[in-house]
Amino acid sequence: MNAVVRRRAGLSVVVVAVLALTACTFPAGPTPSSSASSAPVDENPGVDSLSHVTAESVEKAIADLPASVKAAMDATGTPGIAVGVVYDDELRFAKGYGVRDVDSGDPVDPETVFAIASVSKSVGMTVVARAIDDGVVAWDTPVADNLAGFALSDPYVGSHVTIGDMYAHRSGLYEHAGDELEEIGYDRATIIERMRYIPLEPFRTTYHYGNFDITTAAESVAQAAHEDWADLSDRLIYEPLGMDSTSSRFSDLEERDDRALGHVEVDGEWIVNPEQRQPDEQSPAGGVSSNVEDLAVWMRMLLNEGQVDGAEFIDPATLLPAMSPQSVSAPAPVLGSRSGFYGYGFNVSTTAGGMVDVNHSGAFALGTGTIVKMLPAAGLGIIVLANASANGVVEGIAGRFMDIAQFGRERRDWLDLFTGVFAKMNVPSGELVGQKGPSAPEPARPLADYTGEYVNDYFGPATVSLAGDALELRLGPAGRWPLEHWDGDVFVFRPQSENALPGSISKATFDGDRLVLEYFDKEHLGTFVHRG
Repeated sequence: MNAVVRRRAGLSVVVVAVLALTACTFPAGPTPSSSASSAPVDENPGVDSLSHVTAESVEKAIADLPASVKAAMDATGTPGIAVGVVYDDELRFAKGYGVRDVDSGDPVDPETVFAIASVSKSVGMTVVARAIDDGVVAWDTPVADNLAGFALSDPYVGSHVTIGDMYAHRSGLYEHAGDELEEIGYDRATIIERMRYIPLEPFRTTYHYGNFDITTAAESVAQAAHEDWADLSDRLIYEPLGMDSTSSRFSDLEERDDRALGHVEVDGEWIVNPEQRQPDEQSPAGGVSSNVEDLAVWMRMLLNEGQVDGAEFIDPATLLPAMSPQSVSAPAPVLGSRSGFYGYGFNVSTTAGGMVDVNHSGAFALGTGTIVKMLPAAGLGIIVLANASANGVVEGIAGRFMDIAQFGRERRDWLDLFTGVFAKMNVPSGELVGQKGPSAPEPARPLADYTGEYVNDYFGPATVSLAGDALELRLGPAGRWPLEHWDGDVFVFRPQSENALPGSISKATFDGDRLVLEYFDKEHLGTFVHRG
């Protein structure tokens, strides 16, 4: 990984890794001898947990939440947080804290709708699961079967990669492949079409977290169902579960009166981000908006193995692989330490007390941090939603809650751990960050020498033109940056987006008939050739 350029793009990956490393695996207890009883034998019994979740321990963890949330908000200044707790098939706690908008001062309540970012992957998994139960697809249906024209750079992988492969991030696509195309304004169909130009790592043996692998799989399901993804989500999940405040369309979030606006920190002060994150192109992976009350309904269904009010809503056999390990997402760093896994849209791990932990975080640099975290064997789950650029607060609150529920006390300072992780990642991108320009730079050639169209299959053409007495770079439908001279044939531009924090800087290097854009050169895809 390019440590500087990829930091923001890999934020969710690092969260996954840290969550995974809080887990461990334990051997199951001895299998009862078949001669001891004529009853059917469970050949894979659950662990004898070292932790014990009880009604009393859950109440203790709930009683701690107001203080836990206050400490997190005091430590970080996060404007607003909502928390929900499900236990024993009931919503046991739902409360809002702080404000949904620092300008209006309107308070957060349990009905406040937040952009939930990558928790959308988990919600979207249940849309796919319902489609599977309806016979539309299966987890092992190849994506290409229902997505006309879909291809990857390896024809075999392109024709064989399945919905499950994409949901488990094991296609071989690099980490966050496609996000750069979304950033410069391309639509979902174009991004999926251009995946054919991406070099692949080994199929089904490589884990790389991303948004457009899952989005591609979901689009294949929607095409098989002959529906738009957002409509399919409404019909299969939101409407039948009564999730009236949940949507997979950004326009619906914008129309909510009781909605949390995304906030960013500028010079130590949290402000409403003037550029609210619009994630429709990756809606199945990051475009859901919801509140703790709706998500609690959805979580109750999952904790009940797909049942709602005693009736089957999703076949448990369909949910099981999604909420079980499919890919090794965080290999154990040393002998005896714990590995982390990914299912289909969920992290799956084991707590220090021996309980299976199913979770997912969501993070937008433009103003969202979210988490859902469940102990299925205990029927316990927590939802934490925040309206600040991802800073580790939601993971810290959820980690503390689950420790108290299992062990009666917090076993480590989760808030300190996660805020530290995010602080190290929330840095600008680019090799030249923090550097001053050369005191005596080599002069550039006449600016007209650099102008023209530079071709690239993946990104499309980059156009360099004169804008007054300077150069301007245009890339994709929305990418526009002035080019500042740095040294010789090296210019710079300053991206600022979901993937590039303020202060980011990228080289644009002209070399003969080639233009290399550092910021877009992940996996060596950032070279553009002048159209003769």
